[in-house]
Amino acid sequence: MNWSSRLLRTTLLAALAASTPQLFADQWTAPTKEELSMTSQEGYPGIAGVYLNREEITEDRNHSWSVYVRMKVLTEKGKDYANVELKYGSSHEGGGYTVDDVSGRTIHPDGTIIPFTGKPYEKLIEKTQGFKYMAKVFTMPDVEIGSIIEYRYVLRYDDNWYFAPSWYVQSDLYLRKGHYVWKPTDKQLVSKRQGREQLTNGIGWLPILPQGAEVKQTRLPAVASNPEGQLIMDLQVHDVPPSPQEEYMPPISSFTYRVLFYYSPYRTTEEFWKNEGKFWSKDRDKFIGPGSKVTAAVHELTAASDTPDQKLRKLYAAVMQLENTDFTREHEKQEDKASGQHETHDTDDVLVNKRGSSDQLAELFVAMARAAGMKAYLFAVTNRNRSIFANYYLNLSQLDDYIAVVNVDGKEQYFDPGSRYCPYGHLDWKHTFSGGLRQVEGGTELSNTPGEPYAFSRTQRIADLKMDEHGEVSGLVKMTYEGEPALRWRHRSLAGDDESLRRELRTSLEHMLSGGMKIEVTSITHLESYEQPLVVEYNVKGPIGSPTGKRLFIPADIFVGTPKAMFPHEKRELAVYFDYPYLLQDAIRFHLPASIHPESIPAADKQQFERYALYTLSSEQAPDAVTVRRNLTMGEFLFVTKDYSALRSFYSKMESKDQENIVLTNAPQAGAAQAVTSSK
Repeated sequence: MNWSSRLLRTTLLAALAASTPQLFADQWTAPTKEELSMTSQEGYPGIAGVYLNREEITEDRNHSWSVYVRMKVLTEKGKDYANVELKYGSSHEGGGYTVDDVSGRTIHPDGTIIPFTGKPYEKLIEKTQGFKYMAKVFTMPDVEIGSIIEYRYVLRYDDNWYFAPSWYVQSDLYLRKGHYVWKPTDKQLVSKRQGREQLTNGIGWLPILPQGAEVKQTRLPAVASNPEGQLIMDLQVHDVPPSPQEEYMPPISSFTYRVLFYYSPYRTTEEFWKNEGKFWSKDRDKFIGPGSKVTAAVHELTAASDTPDQKLRKLYAAVMQLENTDFTREHEKQEDKASGQHETHDTDDVLVNKRGSSDQLAELFVAMARAAGMKAYLFAVTNRNRSIFANYYLNLSQLDDYIAVVNVDGKEQYFDPGSRYCPYGHLDWKHTFSGGLRQVEGGTELSNTPGEPYAFSRTQRIADLKMDEHGEVSGLVKMTYEGEPALRWRHRSLAGDDESLRRELRTSLEHMLSGGMKIEVTSITHLESYEQPLVVEYNVKGPIGSPTGKRLFIPADIFVGTPKAMFPHEKRELAVYFDYPYLLQDAIRFHLPASIHPESIPAADKQQFERYALYTLSSEQAPDAVTVRRNLTMGEFLFVTKDYSALRSFYSKMESKDQENIVLTNAPQAGAAQAVTSSK
């Protein structure tokens, strides 16, 4: 099995463990009187449900993973847990997983038992390069508030597939009791690629556990079938709180209680990454090449007189024109055969087929840069939207995506050709400030990716509005997106058609403006031009502000006029985690009719949070117009808990200022049908 298949396999198992509550038992468990009558969990009012028990048993010799779930439904939302989706997958190369022996029952608070007699149906979740994700789906019968849901199943994996389990102890619900067991073989096949097999007796694990909980190792006495005795890894936990749910959290998968196991033939962290990196790099270079077709294409695309930067821009543009199947769809083999497409064995095939996955396009760009005579390297990184790279977790599965590093005139530059529409010389936010394994001259090394400056991700919101004598406004709203905000909208556009994109754009503006405004998307410019800002224009019309007697109070900045605290809670458990640094610039102008005049406008203000964030607001008034400008610069993306109080204070002051109004005099009453005359 090659490295990418192992990565997909391990990722699938991690996703299954994270999404499915787990418990194994030989028999159904008789509920206690307390369990039948319980209506809440002390200390967690309103929680949807409670896992009464969870346990999983992984037996390598039987190639099975037995799972059993037992939970109490406490609210209407908790009834959703009656809908169960058990994920599994298979490789196009052969091998994979199946879900068998599904059984279950529902127990009502009065003790009535309703057995599960249905048959799970299979659903296709996703198809990726060389792998197919499926799910067995079923619904527990007659579940109501107060019911106990109980079910079990067995995940079986092929004899040629091996994995070290991951125990995800903490979930979105309270866990009263959990039990996790792994019975590994004494000699485990780690990999078989490039003519090498690795066998190991070494088992390592990364534990993040509640205080007092630990993984215990025991070995059963030797028997004829197992002369060395069975090694057993065992963990028991109790009263585990639900995972934290806070505003702007880091990837929660990096902080919840869990144990991540791994096999390793290496004695040290450095030895693992050095040796595994060497084989990974050799494997990827075999795919990258460059081959004859890539080399010929590079010669056609570039000129001898081009500078290295000019060459790279041309090559990057050529890759961006190819279909990225991660944003479209994977093509069936029969479909490819009918259309004369090649199977993808190397970057020559990617070029000829004019399509590839995100990783394959990154590899193609590296191949092209090498064919142009430049030093170019592949960099496997952890997707920061999912997790945080941990070098002490000796498992390549934590590396999600490929980016490219090219030496241009003696300086290394980073590129993200696998992220559709990502600007030249930049990275998608999920690949910035990340870690992973990269190629270097003569080998590989662990490294970190750079971040993007706040000025790269800029959003400008401009409103030019004319107010009539009745207090309604109409006019133009113009949104200009650069960097990450533009990339996000462009990626959204790939998930649907033009109408769905316009609907999403309209909805996003509706959430900013006061209710009752009519909004129409009039134009979308540079949607597919990754080097240009994305510009969206709207026509808006409707009432704004709150009339009081002869005064009309309108929000100074209509884009933040709806009050909502960013950080309502005084204390916090986790660090504050924004996706990326950014710059937000607003400019709003109200043109006033002759019958309405500005009485007061917000005073200028400036708030600064050390060197991390800056907020400014200014306003100008003329007899027939009011103009407001608001800027927010966020230069950092991660704030540890000790900084939370100061960060919250900064946002609180900014939000208070944002709620100040423009006061207009001689304003009409709401819904008035005629102009308001001046009082004498």
